[in-house]
Amino acid sequence: MAQAKKALAKKTKKARAGKRAQTYLNYIDGRWVPTSGEYAENRNPADTRDVIGRFPHSTEADTDEAIAAAARAFNGWRLTPAPRRAEILFRVGEILMRDKEKYTRDMTREMGKVLKEAGGDVQEAIDCTYYTAGEGRRLHGFTTPAEMPDKFAMCVRQPVGLCGLITPWNFPMAIPSWKLMPALVCGNTVVIKPAEDTPLSTYNLVKACEEAGIPPGVVNLVMGSGSTIGKRLTNHPSIRLISLTGSTETGRIVASACAERNAICSLEMGGKNAIMIMDDADIDNAVEGAIWGAFGTSGQRCTASSRLIVHKKVYKQFSKKLVERAQALRIGNGADPKVDVGPVINSDAVEKIMSYIDIGQNEDGATLACGGRHLTKGDYAHGYFIEPTVFTDVTPDMRIAQEEIFGPVTCVIPVNSLDEAIDVANGVQYGLSAAIYTQDVNRAFHAMNDLYTGIFYVNASTIGAEVHLPFGGTKGTGNGHREAGTQVLDIFSEWKSVYVDYSGKLQRAQIDNKKAID
Repeated sequence: MAQAKKALAKKTKKARAGKRAQTYLNYIDGRWVPTSGEYAENRNPADTRDVIGRFPHSTEADTDEAIAAAARAFNGWRLTPAPRRAEILFRVGEILMRDKEKYTRDMTREMGKVLKEAGGDVQEAIDCTYYTAGEGRRLHGFTTPAEMPDKFAMCVRQPVGLCGLITPWNFPMAIPSWKLMPALVCGNTVVIKPAEDTPLSTYNLVKACEEAGIPPGVVNLVMGSGSTIGKRLTNHPSIRLISLTGSTETGRIVASACAERNAICSLEMGGKNAIMIMDDADIDNAVEGAIWGAFGTSGQRCTASSRLIVHKKVYKQFSKKLVERAQALRIGNGADPKVDVGPVINSDAVEKIMSYIDIGQNEDGATLACGGRHLTKGDYAHGYFIEPTVFTDVTPDMRIAQEEIFGPVTCVIPVNSLDEAIDVANGVQYGLSAAIYTQDVNRAFHAMNDLYTGIFYVNASTIGAEVHLPFGGTKGTGNGHREAGTQVLDIFSEWKSVYVDYSGKLQRAQIDNKKAID
């Protein structure tokens, strides 16, 4: 392992010295164009000496140019038959598949997640693209009997218009694909703003769209800050829909701004997800699920298993095995295939996560069972590394059990029964994902019915959503919309009811329908 680390460090150092950082451009109206603003370096969170590239810190003027391009392209794309739009999306999927390994390495370098997880992120974009391409021949409306004779009634989907897509850094290709592909297949044009920390993965996605032949202006990429680009998209009168995945705080700001001008708003926000481990659970399987859920992507998932609600009969056994597994996880640069847990995204994340670890240590009763350290020496000196951290003897009202930490921190909460576990699991402001480990089908269905979340798992972790089912949550997690599955089409299209009267005379629906029956 030491030799592998040395080889990786040597390779990274050689790469840094061997070439100058590339300057990346915005994509507007089918052209790669420089920003009218400045450029900012993007650095590897595992090794901040590694400059990935210089990316635009764009201005409102850049955003307006992209919106104007999307407006010009809208009618042409709207009138392109949906099956034809879908064929182009299928080609995007083929390109993503062809270049999956390169995109995986790029993602690990810019975001930090380990290679196997970055590969899963790219694969999810591939799956979403193929799945959505299939919907080009299934943008179903329906027919229904009309109230009047000689009259035909049906409904169809129509595109919303111009869409602003604001995406996060933790799934920098998968989540953009969740928004971009359904928007396109429905006939919309888009301006997408990726997270400042991970623009390269979205750049790669847009490059694939360009190569596949999506017409100029249909997809526009503007990189920069949320306070400038995101704000302009949210407030621009031509943008009909904003789709945001981000923090609850940002979601409220976006929702308020959209409400001011009656724009459509789709929000995916925070989570404080729970795994319930019952006394009849397969403990080893539950521990593996908890480790994957809590520390996959260094805990930087809205679906992370940040609460482990454990029946007291197996509490000690579970906690002991959990801590042993957490301590055995290998921390390091995600480009090393032997590493289990990579860095967190940036220094702000380190500060926030460490502040919550301090809070947990100071809350009366909680025990720091393992982890808790910000690693800063040796191989960790130039990255943002935090040990996988487990708190035990946590009570449901503690801040670490209530608030989203978004890092490699989980807490173990003892309970006496399934009903108590359900009450604890429901007792937070969020409602994204939950899980139960049990061998009793009755318990499983009881929990499935009573957990107020958008996603639920039995004998699996709280992460692992698939693209053909709706993704989203209840309560403070979102505003009622869902991404993925066919349900996402209801975000990016609007219904039009159509009535065809071939009677040759005026028929006044509810006024005349009684007469028609008589």
